[in-house]
Amino acid sequence: MQEARGRRQESGSRRQEAGEKNLASCALHPLRVINSVAPIRICDNGGWTDTWFAEHGKIFNIGVYPYVEVQIEVFPYERGTERIVLYAENYGERFAVHPDAPGYERHPLLEAAIERMGVPQEYAIQATIYSEAPSGCSTGTSAAVSVALIGALDRLTPGQMTPHEVANTAHAVEVEMLKQQSGVQDQLCSAYGGINFIEVYKYPYSSVSQIQVSNAIWWELERRLALIFLGKSHVSSHIHEKVIAELANEGPDCKRLQDLRVTAEKSRDAVYAGDFPALGQAMIENTEAQGRLHPDLISQDAQQVIEIAKSYGALGWKVNGAGGEGGSVTLLCPALSYTKREMLRAIEAANPLYKSIPIYLSRYGLRIWEQEPHNGGC
Repeated sequence: MQEARGRRQESGSRRQEAGEKNLASCALHPLRVINSVAPIRICDNGGWTDTWFAEHGKIFNIGVYPYVEVQIEVFPYERGTERIVLYAENYGERFAVHPDAPGYERHPLLEAAIERMGVPQEYAIQATIYSEAPSGCSTGTSAAVSVALIGALDRLTPGQMTPHEVANTAHAVEVEMLKQQSGVQDQLCSAYGGINFIEVYKYPYSSVSQIQVSNAIWWELERRLALIFLGKSHVSSHIHEKVIAELANEGPDCKRLQDLRVTAEKSRDAVYAGDFPALGQAMIENTEAQGRLHPDLISQDAQQVIEIAKSYGALGWKVNGAGGEGGSVTLLCPALSYTKREMLRAIEAANPLYKSIPIYLSRYGLRIWEQEPHNGGC
């Protein structure tokens, strides 16, 4: 077994060296340069109800920047060179991908997305993936990566997928190919952007209603929202598996899931009305409902941030994603901007790991465009 593992690691090392060599020695100008960006997700009120065990759900969420960025350089394929090279810029890793080889060695999500979409045989590509959001922030970053990469790869073949089709494909990569637990809301938010009310009528089938509001409400919501990264990457744990097992046994219409669904409707109505206290109350109710799923879903770090926010008069708080250790918290801040800034400084001073991440509401979801190839080679 150790010899097999050693051979696999050696193979992976050779693949990375080949990818680096291919990039370094490339003298061709790209035929095309395809760009795509997709927003991340915050404030997912109603989360947990977009899953297989909930069967049906209602979710409110907001797409925000910083976004995930993908850039694909397309070259004519020449024998003797690697056909697909990935540069995971956040990790400083550049490596070759062979979709026909069994298993995934480096970044399964990226490799599986490429396998799912395929690259026409006449092309060689070099794909760069970058995210300004921290890894494991519980803001649907992995879903945004999938959506942006799949959307860009879609431009290599005739026809064009709709945003909903891109989201469905990204979800299928996680659930069908990687056998991971995944709801549908993150992929949909990245594909559509904006403020969303999502109805899952029969998992995984869903509809997205984008919430259109005046500029004044949009700008005020953007000004009041804050995202606090707790300094540790969120990793699904045995707590989540335990919660899933319990909810599956209780059935899709159990009170604990229904308590979450209701907060999505309240959030939608509050935003339409520009009623920020009502939105904040819906966020609080959702976080309390998360805690009733399992107390450890609201970590000590999240609770500390919430207590500081309370002391400064914050209107609401939402532990992003499924909850648990690490990740992030969305805050709906008080009316005065200087109070918001004082609150954020107090939060960052409470723990050197806590970080306020600047966010902006995304009016658009997945965006894909091409630029004229430059003359500087690779």
